[in-house]
Amino acid sequence: MRGKTAEDRQLLELLDPVAEAAGYEIVRLRMMGGEARRTLQIMAEDANGEMIVEDCAILSRALSEVLDAADPISGDYVLEVSSPGVDRPLTRLKDFEGYDGFEARIELDRLADNRKRFKGILAGVEDGNVMIDLEGEEETTLVPFGWIADAKLILTDELMKRGADERAARIASEPQDPESPEDLNSEEESA
Repeated sequence: MRGKTAEDRQLLELLDPVAEAAGYEIVRLRMMGGEARRTLQIMAEDANGEMIVEDCAILSRALSEVLDAADPISGDYVLEVSSPGVDRPLTRLKDFEGYDGFEARIELDRLADNRKRFKGILAGVEDGNVMIDLEGEEETTLVPFGWIADAKLILTDELMKRGADERAARIASEPQDPESPEDLNSEEESA
C-alpha cells in the first residue's frame, strides 16, 4: 500500500534506507502523471509522527542526492515531499492502531462480503487484521491487512481536534526564542 506500482515499490526499496538514515519513515510513495510531467510524491514523518516544513526540506535534500546518483526514473520529474496531512492515508498496521476510534474508508483488492469498500470507525488491529466498526453492523468487521489496496482517514471534527491538539503540544514543547515579543513583554512586566 505504501507503493501501488512496481516502479513505486522499486523506488521504496531505494529510498526507505535513505529516509530512515535521516530519521524519517516514508508513509506513502506515488509516481504520478504522464510522460510529459511526472511527480514523485513522498509522504513521510519522523518517529513522533510529525513532519514540519524543515523536515520536508531535509528529507528532500537527502532523497535528491540518491535519486540524482542512482537515476532510477527515466525522463523529467518533480520531487514533492510532504507530511501525510490530517486526513492521511493509512498504509501500515501501526497507522490503523494509532487512529483507533477515528472514521476511515478502506478499499480492498478483492471482494469480501460482496463488497470492496468499507467505511466506519477503526477499532484497532488483531492478528494482522484491521478491525472496523461499520454503520448498521453489530459485530466488528475484520479485514486482512494484506487485502487492503487503499485506506484513508475521513476528515471529521474529532480528527481536526486531534491534529490541532498535537500541533499545540508540539509548539508548547519547542524552545522559545528569547527575542520574541511575548518574552520581551513578560520581561518588561517583571522589571
